[in-house]
Amino acid sequence: MKIEDQIVAAINKTLRNPIYETMKLLNIKTILKNSNFVKKDGVGVFMIVLHFVYMLVMNKKIATFMNQSQDSLKKDVYYRLLKNPSYNWRKLLSLTNLKILKLLHKVQDTKAIKVFILDDTVEGKTGKQVEGSRDSIWSNKEKRTIRGINVVSLNYSDGFSNFMLDFAISMGNYARVKVEEFTQELDFRTTAYKRRLEIMDGKSKIAIDMVKRAIKSGIYADYLLVDSWYSKPVFIKEMNELGIKVISRIANNNKIWNFKDKEKTLNAIYNKFKKLKSEKAGKYGKKIKFKYFSVVVEHKNAGKIKIVFIKTQDNLIPIASTDLEISDEEIIDIYKRRWDIEQGYKELREYFGFGKEENRIYEALIARISLSFFTYNIVSYINRISNEPQTIGGLFKDLECELHTLAIAMQAFIEILDNISKIDGIINRNEDFTSIISVLRSSTQNLLGFRCES
Repeated sequence: MKIEDQIVAAINKTLRNPIYETMKLLNIKTILKNSNFVKKDGVGVFMIVLHFVYMLVMNKKIATFMNQSQDSLKKDVYYRLLKNPSYNWRKLLSLTNLKILKLLHKVQDTKAIKVFILDDTVEGKTGKQVEGSRDSIWSNKEKRTIRGINVVSLNYSDGFSNFMLDFAISMGNYARVKVEEFTQELDFRTTAYKRRLEIMDGKSKIAIDMVKRAIKSGIYADYLLVDSWYSKPVFIKEMNELGIKVISRIANNNKIWNFKDKEKTLNAIYNKFKKLKSEKAGKYGKKIKFKYFSVVVEHKNAGKIKIVFIKTQDNLIPIASTDLEISDEEIIDIYKRRWDIEQGYKELREYFGFGKEENRIYEALIARISLSFFTYNIVSYINRISNEPQTIGGLFKDLECELHTLAIAMQAFIEILDNISKIDGIINRNEDFTSIISVLRSSTQNLLGFRCES
């Protein structure tokens, strides 16, 4: 074995960079190529994406990362990646998730219930010219209407790990910038142009299309969990036709839900059957106590559904299931897992730059959100396969510290060798010494993707 190969083998054995190793395990270079991330010249697209992942893990903006890394690329290189209309960011997420979930089967409990979770979140954007943003959009976080973007997303959870499968921006009315006024002029054949077309679709259509794409790609889930906004008869009918079972909260709204039986409204059904059914007692957390019972009813569009009526001291909460065979308790327990996507949003905001995108151009905004989801999924996978899984926040801080330590330590080590090489007589006694330093420098830079100054 050549001395260069021996050095590279020794470095790979000693330096453990979990992000780089995971991306290699997922065969990201091939996935990028299959997602049309192709460059004719210059730095390979894999290295640019790797730098973005490092930026997110280390909580650095592009400018800060460039200032602290000797091997950072030029600013234009990063921005060109974000704005390129040919890159298929949705396919990158899809193919990466397929690979992750395939690898995850080795550690998954075969009996664990897997779920899709659909939801949307609003992220504030103060700039008037942010493409994809709109005015007068309600934010549950801030409890008021704000200017921002409405991101509809699809999550996968097996009860232990969460992965962001897909997303789309819903703009609708009150758009700050009309689609025809977006900055980049696009060929209608490009991926970016096709993605623009969905922005004016309603949230329900966006959600249905995402579920269809996930199923078509080969990702399996036992149930789809949605809140009352999405859970309408037409939506459930679509899911029935796709063969996916839905568990959802449904709105106590007579205009939306009108059933076939004599008691057509949810209130009428509840008032009738609470006298006929024996209620069971339940508890959510330490404080919330409730009683519940279930009824099977039929709707002309949604078909037969099982409704578990949960009555707290203040509210009546109907939870519907298109799976009529599972128990009331299972329906309640499975629906609780809808919280996983809320936790995912929280972690994305806190650790992965979600909502902090400083991009006005729509295509760059899509790219940045995709990179946040992509990095989140990689870290979720690393957490799952580690021997002692921890909270995403704890692992995130460990990875950030580890990347800094690896980069700084190797840079210092190479500088020490550089100084040693300048001592009189060293080169004469060992002609391989300078070549060793050169191999160390290039191998370390390839493994880490960058060198850190401080």
